[in-house]
Amino acid sequence: MAEAALITGEDGLSRPLWASADALLREYYDTEWGMPVRDEQGVYERICLEGFQAGLSWATILRKRPAFRQAFAGFDPEAVAEFTPEDVERLMLDEGIVRNRAKINAAITNASATLALREEGGLADFVWSFQPAETPAPASFAEIPSTSPESIALSKALRKKGFAFVGPTTMFALMEAIGIIDTHLVGSHRRGSSGVWA
Repeated sequence: MAEAALITGEDGLSRPLWASADALLREYYDTEWGMPVRDEQGVYERICLEGFQAGLSWATILRKRPAFRQAFAGFDPEAVAEFTPEDVERLMLDEGIVRNRAKINAAITNASATLALREEGGLADFVWSFQPAETPAPASFAEIPSTSPESIALSKALRKKGFAFVGPTTMFALMEAIGIIDTHLVGSHRRGSSGVWA
């Protein structure tokens, strides 16, 4: 018997399994995931966190997000761009975050790349320019792709601008998280909630 795509909670609302069991994930799903993020700092933070998430569960990153924000100066790209090798060593000793040197260095690299993009209209507008003409309308998890032509193109474009840890799968997850596409399952109480897609 196939697993149900959606679970109706005690509150009568339908959510996917991943957002049903854990209170933190449910809160994130109900209030944040898929809602439009159009400011530089917000998009920069999510690019960094999606990069740190590679190979790990999102629940792990979400639980560590307060520590990440403290460690990375609230993800202020101007502040992070000034981080030194000593800061990298400090972060490698910070048990509150994911201590991966390549990912830490990528966050610093991406801060500088974010500042450079200001001359071309800014990071948020750049990322949102890859919004597709249509959004997926999945009825099951099997219908949700892990990449798209747009996420592949965004990945290539960001790499050309000097960003790191921005692979096509990571960028697809970013596009889901900040509302560029809507991959809420059809029937979920969150489907269409972003206001981006009618």
